[in-house]
Amino acid sequence: MNFTEPLLLSLKLSLITMSLLFIVGIPFAYWLVFSRMRWKFLVESVVALPLVLPPTVLGFYLLMIVGGNSFMGRWYAAAFNKTLAFSFEGLVLGSFIYSLPFAVQPFQTAFAGVDRKLLEASWSLGRSHLYTFFSVILPLSRQGIITGCVLSFAHTLGEFGVVLMIGGNIPGITKVASVAIYDEVQSLNYGSANIYSAILLSFSFIILAVVYFINRRFIRTI
Repeated sequence: MNFTEPLLLSLKLSLITMSLLFIVGIPFAYWLVFSRMRWKFLVESVVALPLVLPPTVLGFYLLMIVGGNSFMGRWYAAAFNKTLAFSFEGLVLGSFIYSLPFAVQPFQTAFAGVDRKLLEASWSLGRSHLYTFFSVILPLSRQGIITGCVLSFAHTLGEFGVVLMIGGNIPGITKVASVAIYDEVQSLNYGSANIYSAILLSFSFIILAVVYFINRRFIRTI
């Protein structure tokens, strides 16, 4: 197996997961902030579950949901002629759910921090909620949006338990860098495990440094 293959697969998984969380997480966070539904705290609790659940527990239940004996698993196999479990698509689904709070909560905090007077001023001028969202809320929330995207990317890059449970260890398909580290340690190849670990450590540090740098620049401009 190519040494760089797990690293490239991890980057691909992280980019796809981050993009999906950006697309889905922003309107979802908006709904959580501005909806007046009394039961939305239950939705927030479900979203936050990956923060407290052991990854193996979440991975196990996801495996049961997408496995070949489940409704979703049978439907996916019939529609696409392949299983969802132990596939890259299954990894994307698991990573999306596991990293959901790392994107939604920063988005939600940023939206909630926008001054309501600015929103009311926009609405009083006859602007629609959609216009107000794109012209007022999004520009003022860019710090939280950047933070949520980067955190979800970094979290997906280093996840292990969920991807191992739902994807296994298939080279070129589900064997991401974190699983490759575990595999190398199991084989007593500590040198290879150290290289993988050092690359992930360096990459994660760079990502976090960029986030803090952007946040400091943003604070200075307001």
